[in-house]
Amino acid sequence: MSEPVRTALFGGTFNPIHNGHIAIARSVIEQGLADELWLMVTPCNPWKKGKQLLDDQLRYRMACDAVEGLDGIKVSDYEFHLPIPSYSADTLRHITADFPDRRFILTIGADNWEKFDRWYDNSYILENFPIIVYPRTGSEVGELPGSVKLLDCPLIDISSTQIVNLIKKGRSIRKLVPASVAATIRELKLYR
Repeated sequence: MSEPVRTALFGGTFNPIHNGHIAIARSVIEQGLADELWLMVTPCNPWKKGKQLLDDQLRYRMACDAVEGLDGIKVSDYEFHLPIPSYSADTLRHITADFPDRRFILTIGADNWEKFDRWYDNSYILENFPIIVYPRTGSEVGELPGSVKLLDCPLIDISSTQIVNLIKKGRSIRKLVPASVAATIRELKLYR
């Protein structure tokens, strides 16, 4: 029997996807922490209820365009087909059943790790899945359990909220997002 494909799941609203997301995904693959990384576009993050999101399919399409040609990185709309809100524990239960040939690894930011004890069914996640934590400005990671690894990557201080605010002010986002994302935002006059 062949080894399961180590598949890192990196979830987010990606509203919009930006160069920080891409750098994290690339670091996971380049450091050999997973064979593939799936960017899981979520229809609704339980921590971001009430936040204005672009249409699910549009965010999915921009993410696909952003990672085109990047080895080992794919975009998934898997959570679009699950009940809302999208709890990571539920996603992991469903996706593990649907893809038994894969070994899933959760990828989260240090800001989420700080409040991981408040996540829905966090003990199920911790007991059954390795976790990769990437650094975030203002978040302390501290000592990690054996199944949790801190990603060795530069601290990239970009947020989707910052990008949306720059767009609303008519400022350039060219260096913050992939060219395809900037083009879609410009063409469709998004976030104005």
